[in-house]
Amino acid sequence: MQLSVVDLSPVPDDGTATDAFANTLEAARQAERLGYERFWVAEHHGMADTIAGTTPEVLLGSLAAETESIRLGSGAVLLNHYSPFKVAEAFGVLDALAPGRIDAGLGRANGSPAADQALETDRYVENPDEDHAAKLEAVVSHLYDDYPDGHPYADLELARSGREPPVPWVLGSSPSSAAIAGELGFPYCFAAFIRPQFATHSFAAYRSHFQPSSLPGGVDEPRGIVAVNAVCAETDEAAARLRAVAEAVYERMQRGVVGTRPTLEEAIDELGGVPDPTPATLDADEWPRSISGSPETLAGLLEQLANRVGVDEVMIQHSVADHDDALRSHELMADGVGLT
Repeated sequence: MQLSVVDLSPVPDDGTATDAFANTLEAARQAERLGYERFWVAEHHGMADTIAGTTPEVLLGSLAAETESIRLGSGAVLLNHYSPFKVAEAFGVLDALAPGRIDAGLGRANGSPAADQALETDRYVENPDEDHAAKLEAVVSHLYDDYPDGHPYADLELARSGREPPVPWVLGSSPSSAAIAGELGFPYCFAAFIRPQFATHSFAAYRSHFQPSSLPGGVDEPRGIVAVNAVCAETDEAAARLRAVAEAVYERMQRGVVGTRPTLEEAIDELGGVPDPTPATLDADEWPRSISGSPETLAGLLEQLANRVGVDEVMIQHSVADHDDALRSHELMADGVGLT
Protein backbone atom coordinates (compact mmCIF):
# COMPACT_ATOMS: atom_id res chain seq x y z
CA MET A 1 0.00 0.00 0.00
CA GLN A 2 1.13 3.53 -0.78
CA LEU A 3 0.59 6.31 1.75
CA SER A 4 0.31 10.03 1.08
CA VAL A 5 -0.50 13.16 3.11
CA VAL A 6 -2.81 16.13 2.67
CA ASP A 7 -1.96 19.02 4.99
CA LEU A 8 -4.31 21.89 5.91
CA SER A 9 -1.62 24.04 7.61
CA PRO A 10 -3.51 24.33 10.92
CA VAL A 11 -2.50 27.36 12.98
CA PRO A 12 -1.06 26.25 16.35
CA ASP A 13 -2.60 27.51 19.57
CA ASP A 14 -1.14 30.99 20.25
CA GLY A 15 0.65 30.76 16.88
CA THR A 16 0.44 32.43 13.49
CA ALA A 17 0.30 31.42 9.84
CA THR A 18 4.10 31.63 9.84
CA ASP A 19 4.20 28.84 12.43
CA ALA A 20 1.60 26.85 10.50
CA PHE A 21 3.62 26.96 7.29
CA ALA A 22 6.85 26.08 9.11
CA ASN A 23 5.06 22.98 10.43
CA THR A 24 3.82 22.10 6.94
CA LEU A 25 7.34 22.34 5.54
CA GLU A 26 8.64 20.10 8.32
CA ALA A 27 5.87 17.58 7.68
CA ALA A 28 6.69 17.52 3.95
CA ARG A 29 10.38 16.90 4.60
CA GLN A 30 9.47 14.11 7.01
CA ALA A 31 7.03 12.54 4.55
CA GLU A 32 9.73 12.45 1.88
CA ARG A 33 12.20 10.89 4.28
CA LEU A 34 9.69 8.23 5.39
CA GLY A 35 8.75 7.17 1.87
CA TYR A 36 5.29 8.71 1.47
CA GLU A 37 4.19 8.86 -2.16
CA ARG A 38 2.92 12.45 -2.33
CA PHE A 39 2.30 15.50 -0.16
CA TRP A 40 -0.66 17.74 -0.98
CA VAL A 41 -1.77 21.01 0.57
CA ALA A 42 -5.32 22.31 0.81
CA GLU A 43 -7.34 25.39 -0.06
CA HIS A 44 -9.79 26.81 2.48
CA HIS A 45 -11.11 30.36 2.63
CA GLY A 46 -12.29 32.73 5.32
CA MET A 47 -10.90 30.86 8.35
CA ALA A 48 -7.19 31.67 8.18
CA ASP A 49 -6.99 32.26 11.93
CA THR A 50 -7.27 28.48 12.33
CA ILE A 51 -6.47 27.03 8.86
CA ALA A 52 -3.69 28.92 7.07
CA GLY A 53 -3.88 26.85 3.88
CA THR A 54 -5.61 29.28 1.53
CA THR A 55 -3.41 29.28 -1.58
CA PRO A 56 -1.81 25.89 -2.32
CA GLU A 57 -0.15 27.13 -5.51
CA VAL A 58 1.91 29.58 -3.42
CA LEU A 59 2.75 27.19 -0.58
CA LEU A 60 3.81 24.49 -3.04
CA GLY A 61 6.59 26.75 -4.28
CA SER A 62 8.20 26.63 -0.83
CA LEU A 63 7.67 22.87 -0.62
CA ALA A 64 9.38 22.45 -3.98
CA ALA A 65 12.48 24.20 -2.61
CA GLU A 66 12.50 22.06 0.55
CA THR A 67 12.07 18.62 -1.04
CA GLU A 68 13.74 16.62 -3.79
CA SER A 69 11.74 13.54 -4.76
CA ILE A 70 8.26 13.38 -3.21
CA ARG A 71 5.33 14.31 -5.45
CA LEU A 72 3.73 17.62 -4.51
CA GLY A 73 0.23 18.80 -5.25
CA SER A 74 -2.96 20.56 -4.31
CA GLY A 75 -5.72 18.96 -2.36
CA ALA A 76 -7.41 20.79 -4.02
CA VAL A 77 -7.33 24.00 -6.02
CA LEU A 78 -11.00 25.00 -6.05
CA LEU A 79 -11.53 25.47 -9.74
CA ASN A 80 -14.92 27.16 -9.45
CA HIS A 81 -13.15 30.27 -8.11
CA TYR A 82 -10.65 30.74 -10.95
CA SER A 83 -10.02 30.81 -14.67
CA PRO A 84 -8.50 27.58 -16.04
CA PHE A 85 -5.66 29.46 -17.72
CA LYS A 86 -4.57 31.14 -14.49
CA VAL A 87 -4.62 27.79 -12.68
CA ALA A 88 -2.58 26.22 -15.50
CA GLU A 89 -0.07 29.08 -15.34
CA ALA A 90 0.44 28.49 -11.62
CA PHE A 91 1.02 24.78 -12.11
CA GLY A 92 3.35 25.42 -15.02
CA VAL A 93 5.54 27.47 -12.70
CA LEU A 94 5.39 24.73 -10.06
CA ASP A 95 6.45 22.18 -12.67
CA ALA A 96 9.43 24.37 -13.52
CA LEU A 97 10.34 24.53 -9.81
CA ALA A 98 9.87 20.78 -9.17
CA PRO A 99 10.25 19.11 -12.58
CA GLY A 100 8.18 16.01 -13.15
CA ARG A 101 6.71 15.72 -9.64
CA ILE A 102 3.67 17.99 -9.54
CA ASP A 103 0.07 16.85 -9.15
CA ALA A 104 -2.66 19.27 -10.19
CA GLY A 105 -5.39 18.30 -7.74
CA LEU A 106 -8.55 20.04 -8.96
CA GLY A 107 -11.85 20.27 -7.13
CA ARG A 108 -14.70 22.62 -6.38
CA ALA A 109 -16.43 23.92 -3.26
CA ASN A 110 -18.44 26.86 -2.08
CA GLY A 111 -17.39 28.62 1.08
CA SER A 112 -19.26 31.17 3.11
CA PRO A 113 -21.32 33.69 1.10
CA ALA A 114 -18.86 36.43 2.09
CA ALA A 115 -15.82 34.42 0.96
CA ASP A 116 -17.44 33.50 -2.35
CA GLN A 117 -18.42 37.11 -2.96
CA ALA A 118 -14.88 38.26 -2.17
CA LEU A 119 -13.56 35.66 -4.62
CA GLU A 120 -16.13 36.86 -7.20
CA THR A 121 -17.52 33.33 -7.47
CA ASP A 122 -20.92 32.65 -9.02
CA ARG A 123 -22.72 30.35 -6.57
CA TYR A 124 -25.62 29.69 -8.94
CA VAL A 125 -24.18 28.12 -12.10
CA GLU A 126 -26.95 26.70 -14.28
CA ASN A 127 -25.17 23.41 -15.06
CA PRO A 128 -22.47 23.01 -12.36
CA ASP A 129 -21.28 19.54 -13.45
CA GLU A 130 -21.00 20.60 -17.08
CA ASP A 131 -19.19 23.79 -16.07
CA HIS A 132 -16.75 21.88 -13.84
CA ALA A 133 -15.97 19.29 -16.51
CA ALA A 134 -15.32 22.04 -19.06
CA LYS A 135 -12.95 23.81 -16.67
CA LEU A 136 -11.08 20.60 -15.88
CA GLU A 137 -10.61 19.90 -19.58
CA ALA A 138 -9.46 23.48 -20.18
CA VAL A 139 -6.80 23.32 -17.45
CA VAL A 140 -5.39 20.13 -18.93
CA SER A 141 -5.47 21.53 -22.46
CA HIS A 142 -3.35 24.46 -21.26
CA LEU A 143 -0.98 22.28 -19.21
CA TYR A 144 -0.34 19.90 -22.11
CA ASP A 145 -0.41 22.53 -24.89
CA ASP A 146 -3.27 20.61 -26.48
CA TYR A 147 -5.27 23.35 -28.14
CA PRO A 148 -5.36 22.79 -31.93
CA ASP A 149 -3.97 25.24 -34.46
CA GLY A 150 -6.41 28.04 -35.03
CA HIS A 151 -7.86 27.91 -31.51
CA PRO A 152 -7.76 31.30 -29.76
CA TYR A 153 -5.59 29.76 -27.01
CA ALA A 154 -3.25 27.77 -29.27
CA ASP A 155 -0.39 30.26 -29.00
CA LEU A 156 -0.57 30.77 -25.23
CA GLU A 157 2.61 29.50 -23.57
CA LEU A 158 3.23 28.31 -20.00
CA ALA A 159 6.41 28.15 -17.99
CA ARG A 160 7.58 24.54 -18.19
CA SER A 161 10.31 22.20 -17.00
CA GLY A 162 10.46 20.12 -20.17
CA ARG A 163 9.72 17.03 -18.04
CA GLU A 164 6.36 15.36 -17.43
CA PRO A 165 3.66 18.05 -17.08
CA PRO A 166 1.62 18.20 -13.88
CA VAL A 167 -0.66 15.16 -13.53
CA PRO A 168 -4.35 16.10 -13.26
CA TRP A 169 -6.36 14.59 -10.41
CA VAL A 170 -10.08 15.16 -9.94
CA LEU A 171 -10.89 15.55 -6.25
CA GLY A 172 -14.33 15.29 -4.73
CA SER A 173 -16.64 13.91 -2.07
CA SER A 174 -19.68 12.86 -4.09
CA PRO A 175 -20.70 10.49 -6.88
CA SER A 176 -21.16 13.45 -9.25
CA SER A 177 -17.48 14.42 -9.06
CA ALA A 178 -16.56 10.74 -9.45
CA ALA A 179 -18.66 10.46 -12.60
CA ILE A 180 -16.95 13.54 -14.08
CA ALA A 181 -13.52 12.03 -13.35
CA GLY A 182 -14.56 8.77 -14.99
CA GLU A 183 -16.01 10.39 -18.09
CA LEU A 184 -12.84 12.45 -18.59
CA GLY A 185 -10.60 9.46 -17.84
CA PHE A 186 -8.65 11.23 -15.09
CA PRO A 187 -7.36 9.82 -11.79
CA TYR A 188 -9.78 10.37 -8.89
CA CYS A 189 -9.25 11.10 -5.19
CA PHE A 190 -12.22 10.82 -2.84
CA ALA A 191 -12.33 12.82 0.43
CA ALA A 192 -13.75 10.24 2.83
CA PHE A 193 -13.04 12.52 5.78
CA ILE A 194 -15.81 14.80 4.45
CA ARG A 195 -18.51 12.33 3.34
CA PRO A 196 -17.45 8.79 4.23
CA GLN A 197 -20.97 7.50 3.54
CA PHE A 198 -20.47 8.21 -0.18
CA ALA A 199 -17.08 6.52 -0.55
CA THR A 200 -18.17 3.19 -2.02
CA HIS A 201 -20.92 4.80 -4.13
CA SER A 202 -18.47 7.36 -5.52
CA PHE A 203 -15.86 4.83 -6.56
CA ALA A 204 -18.61 2.70 -8.10
CA ALA A 205 -19.75 5.75 -10.07
CA TYR A 206 -16.16 6.47 -11.10
CA ARG A 207 -15.69 2.98 -12.51
CA SER A 208 -19.11 2.74 -14.16
CA HIS A 209 -18.56 6.06 -15.98
CA PHE A 210 -14.88 5.50 -16.73
CA GLN A 211 -13.71 5.85 -20.31
CA PRO A 212 -10.05 5.55 -21.34
CA SER A 213 -9.03 9.15 -21.77
CA SER A 214 -8.52 10.81 -25.10
CA LEU A 215 -7.11 13.80 -23.20
CA PRO A 216 -3.46 14.28 -22.31
CA GLY A 217 -2.76 13.52 -18.69
CA GLY A 218 -5.57 10.96 -18.58
CA VAL A 219 -5.30 7.26 -17.79
CA ASP A 220 -6.34 4.08 -19.61
CA GLU A 221 -7.70 2.37 -16.49
CA PRO A 222 -9.35 3.70 -13.30
CA ARG A 223 -6.82 5.00 -10.79
CA GLY A 224 -7.83 6.22 -7.37
CA ILE A 225 -6.85 7.43 -3.91
CA VAL A 226 -9.07 7.44 -0.85
CA ALA A 227 -8.32 10.20 1.69
CA VAL A 228 -9.17 9.45 5.32
CA ASN A 229 -8.85 11.18 8.68
CA ALA A 230 -6.52 8.96 10.70
CA VAL A 231 -4.17 9.23 13.66
CA CYS A 232 -1.65 6.75 14.97
CA ALA A 233 0.02 6.35 18.37
CA GLU A 234 1.88 3.61 20.23
CA THR A 235 -1.33 2.02 21.52
CA ASP A 236 -4.96 1.93 20.40
CA GLU A 237 -5.96 3.79 23.56
CA ALA A 238 -3.39 6.57 23.10
CA ALA A 239 -4.44 7.00 19.47
CA ALA A 240 -8.14 7.19 20.45
CA ARG A 241 -7.26 10.00 22.85
CA LEU A 242 -5.65 11.99 20.01
CA ARG A 243 -8.69 11.27 17.82
CA ALA A 244 -10.85 13.23 20.27
CA VAL A 245 -9.97 16.46 18.46
CA ALA A 246 -11.31 15.20 15.12
CA GLU A 247 -14.47 13.93 16.78
CA ALA A 248 -15.04 17.25 18.56
CA VAL A 249 -14.45 19.22 15.36
CA TYR A 250 -17.14 17.17 13.64
CA GLU A 251 -19.61 17.66 16.49
CA ARG A 252 -18.98 21.41 16.33
CA MET A 253 -19.64 21.37 12.58
CA GLN A 254 -22.96 19.62 13.22
CA ARG A 255 -23.86 22.54 15.50
CA GLY A 256 -22.94 25.01 12.75
CA VAL A 257 -19.57 25.98 14.24
CA VAL A 258 -17.12 25.73 11.33
CA GLY A 259 -13.41 26.49 11.16
CA THR A 260 -12.53 26.02 14.83
CA ARG A 261 -10.37 23.39 16.50
CA PRO A 262 -10.37 22.65 20.24
CA THR A 263 -7.33 21.73 22.25
CA LEU A 264 -7.06 18.06 23.20
CA GLU A 265 -8.34 18.79 26.70
CA GLU A 266 -11.24 20.86 25.38
CA ALA A 267 -12.14 18.13 22.90
CA ILE A 268 -12.24 15.43 25.59
CA ASP A 269 -14.35 17.69 27.79
CA GLU A 270 -16.80 18.47 24.96
CA LEU A 271 -17.14 14.78 24.11
CA GLY A 272 -17.64 13.82 27.74
CA GLY A 273 -14.57 11.60 27.75
CA VAL A 274 -11.98 9.91 25.55
CA PRO A 275 -13.47 8.18 22.47
CA ASP A 276 -13.44 4.41 22.33
CA PRO A 277 -10.62 2.96 20.22
CA THR A 278 -11.53 2.20 16.62
CA PRO A 279 -12.26 -1.54 16.32
CA ALA A 280 -9.54 -3.46 14.52
CA THR A 281 -12.16 -4.90 12.16
CA LEU A 282 -14.89 -2.68 10.72
CA ASP A 283 -18.35 -3.92 9.82
CA ALA A 284 -18.95 -4.22 6.08
CA ASP A 285 -21.16 -1.10 6.00
CA GLU A 286 -19.14 0.86 8.58
CA TRP A 287 -16.95 3.78 7.49
CA PRO A 288 -16.06 6.07 10.42
CA ARG A 289 -15.44 9.75 9.77
CA SER A 290 -12.11 9.35 11.57
CA ILE A 291 -10.09 6.31 12.65
CA SER A 292 -7.23 5.70 15.05
CA GLY A 293 -4.99 2.95 16.31
CA SER A 294 -1.56 1.55 16.94
CA PRO A 295 0.65 0.98 13.89
CA GLU A 296 -0.60 -2.60 13.54
CA THR A 297 -4.27 -1.72 14.06
CA LEU A 298 -4.20 1.28 11.76
CA ALA A 299 -2.40 -0.61 8.99
CA GLY A 300 -5.20 -3.16 9.06
CA LEU A 301 -7.90 -0.48 9.05
CA LEU A 302 -6.35 1.35 6.10
CA GLU A 303 -6.10 -1.89 4.17
CA GLN A 304 -9.77 -2.67 4.85
CA LEU A 305 -10.92 0.73 3.61
CA ALA A 306 -8.62 0.71 0.57
CA ASN A 307 -9.81 -2.77 -0.42
CA ARG A 308 -13.42 -1.71 0.01
CA VAL A 309 -13.09 0.89 -2.77
CA GLY A 310 -10.46 -0.94 -4.81
CA VAL A 311 -7.46 1.39 -4.50
CA ASP A 312 -3.88 0.84 -3.42
CA GLU A 313 -3.14 4.34 -2.12
CA VAL A 314 -4.48 6.05 0.98
CA MET A 315 -4.04 9.74 1.72
CA ILE A 316 -3.89 10.76 5.37
CA GLN A 317 -5.57 13.88 6.74
CA HIS A 318 -5.70 14.57 10.46
CA SER A 319 -6.98 16.98 13.10
CA VAL A 320 -4.23 16.44 15.66
CA ALA A 321 -3.84 19.42 17.95
CA ASP A 322 -0.11 19.08 18.65
CA HIS A 323 2.39 19.21 15.78
CA ASP A 324 4.81 16.77 17.41
CA ASP A 325 1.98 14.28 17.88
CA ALA A 326 1.10 14.69 14.19
CA LEU A 327 4.67 14.01 13.09
CA ARG A 328 4.88 10.99 15.38
CA SER A 329 1.59 9.73 13.94
CA HIS A 330 2.97 9.91 10.39
CA GLU A 331 6.12 8.11 11.51
CA LEU A 332 4.25 5.29 13.22
CA MET A 333 1.85 4.92 10.27
CA ALA A 334 4.76 4.60 7.86
CA ASP A 335 6.25 1.91 10.06
CA GLY A 336 2.95 0.05 10.41
CA VAL A 337 2.31 -0.01 6.66
CA GLY A 338 5.93 -0.87 5.92
CA LEU A 339 7.17 2.28 4.19
CA THR A 340 10.29 2.45 6.32
